[in-house]
Amino acid sequence: MNEEEVQRKRRENEEQATRNRARILGLPYLDTREFESVIPLVQDVLSVDEMRKNYVLPLQAGTDSLPYRFMVTSQTPNSIIPELRKKYTELGAHVAFFLISKAAYQVFMLRYDPPKEVHYDDIRIGTEGDSETIAEVSQTLNSVSTEKVFNFLIDQADKLGASDIHIENMRNEIRIRMRVDGILHPVANIDKDRYRIFMGELSARADISTASMKPQSGHMQQEIHRDGASHLLNIRVEMVPTMYGQDAVLRLFNFDESLLNLDLLGLSDIEMATIREIISHPRGLVLMVGPTGSGKSTTLYSILNALNTTDRKIITLEDPIEYGITGISQIPIHTNDGGSFAEGLRSVLRLDPDVVMVGEIRDADTARTAIQASITGHLVLSSFHANSTSAAFSRMIDLIGTNPIFASSIRLLIAQRLVRKLSPSKEPYKPDDGTADYIRRVMAGVEGVGLSDITLYRPVPTEDAPFGYQGRTVLMEQLEVSDDIQGYLRGDLKDISTKAIEQSARDHGMLTLEQKGIMAALRGETTIEEVSRVI
Repeated sequence: MNEEEVQRKRRENEEQATRNRARILGLPYLDTREFESVIPLVQDVLSVDEMRKNYVLPLQAGTDSLPYRFMVTSQTPNSIIPELRKKYTELGAHVAFFLISKAAYQVFMLRYDPPKEVHYDDIRIGTEGDSETIAEVSQTLNSVSTEKVFNFLIDQADKLGASDIHIENMRNEIRIRMRVDGILHPVANIDKDRYRIFMGELSARADISTASMKPQSGHMQQEIHRDGASHLLNIRVEMVPTMYGQDAVLRLFNFDESLLNLDLLGLSDIEMATIREIISHPRGLVLMVGPTGSGKSTTLYSILNALNTTDRKIITLEDPIEYGITGISQIPIHTNDGGSFAEGLRSVLRLDPDVVMVGEIRDADTARTAIQASITGHLVLSSFHANSTSAAFSRMIDLIGTNPIFASSIRLLIAQRLVRKLSPSKEPYKPDDGTADYIRRVMAGVEGVGLSDITLYRPVPTEDAPFGYQGRTVLMEQLEVSDDIQGYLRGDLKDISTKAIEQSARDHGMLTLEQKGIMAALRGETTIEEVSRVI
């Protein structure tokens, strides 16, 4: 049943209820559906305030031969009908009343007195210590009408490019913060009575309970219209009870399949070639590692999109599904309700997929199942929580032990971070001796990097970029599995520490995240402080 049919059914149910109500009240029932969109209300009989306050509408002005006709609803106060009857009877006129549905009343009022288009000021994010901007945004949010405040907040977050909205209960107010380019910024402090509005909207749209005393997860969508175009925003909702009420975090995912493209990730030619070469093989295991918010999902989805051709069967197991991609079978795994990636993976392997993506390897059972799948003719993609590719290797060995099958299945590990990009207003400067020595030490032995005369760049705030940054760029560490690395996994080498694995990978040409970050700072793409913050 589509939305139009649902609305039509709701209206029919309301009209039937009004018909029954009319019998109880002893009033004639009037079904206005055939004429409510064309027949105007009579002018100068009742004021707009009277119509809104008393839920009564003038349908016909009386004449010598015709009565005054009014439409009332079940919400019309009991005193109104006697008052109007008395008023017009004393004038020598006849009066008739008809009961209509509340939906009919709203249709008439929308035509007779349409709501005025209100334009609210855009939300701005102030710099540190800018209490004036926070006060202005707070006033704006508190002034937005009840039915629009939630949609307005999401629309503004999308316009600012925020990845998260944090709604946090304090003792006397609600704090709104947004994460923009990976940094959490205070946006507004709004009245405590808005708590009920936010939570009511969340519970209805994300299918979660405001009364629950346990953490909850939900999902919702919102269509964003801007500058003549529109896009669908997927929103993941996480809610947890706190001392002063339910706190919520809304993660915003701008759903646009065209953006899930390897060419748009800003990777170097070498990084791109490595990924394309590895995923061109029909089997093997590729792991993405990094903390939450490092862009792992976007990279994995972009790889899937590159593999998404009509001659491949692709299945994903996700908790939750963040992007829906045409042509791919995506299966939700509800781990909070007892579901497991390992069990789901064993099930989907019976469907003979060419490519499988497992949302996350969290335990030994999932790891072993993914490894088994990757050596039996499947390309398996997954994510794994670790700080670096080398740390992921040592963690995986801790999880499943030295494993010759793992050694032959794992093809590539990718560690990723997102750093803020400098805006064009950036300015160059010469670093102090300590910073320069640090850069030379980290970059020692890296070819093609000039270290004799080091220039770095600092952000310059502008109106368009109040912090001197615009957007984010990817830092990617790629560890291709060599024979030496396989030796660690098979147990041939005794020292399987993160440091030893990293040194072996660097001997084979791997650049670490720290080195990639410094190279980006030297190119003027970001700052050395931003690299330190993220890595």
